[in-house]
Amino acid sequence: MKFTEEHEWLRVEDDLVVVGITEHAATQLGDVVFIELPEEGTMVTKDEEICVIESVKAASDILAPLDGEIVEVNGPLVDEPAKVNEDAIGDAWFFKMKIEDLSVLDDFMSEAEYKAFVG
Repeated sequence: MKFTEEHEWLRVEDDLVVVGITEHAATQLGDVVFIELPEEGTMVTKDEEICVIESVKAASDILAPLDGEIVEVNGPLVDEPAKVNEDAIGDAWFFKMKIEDLSVLDDFMSEAEYKAFVG
């Protein structure tokens, strides 16, 4: 698993990259009450705003961590946004992306580096 400075986690499953927000981000947001996910089939560019997440404390934009295509979204999350607070790194993933080259993930932080970053 890899991590971004924007508090997203990236996990490779087969040839796709699964993306969600970290437990640290979920804790900082507080109780999540709304999530807007991108459309499947959308082509995105790194750092493009692609999701909106709202909590009782704040609203935040989630940025695309990579260039690629959104091939699947976690639809049940829209109906149950509180899952982000319950299982941020598990069932509460946001979307899956198809990217050209998985080696670009080497540029992101490891779990230890991320812990140091937020610590």
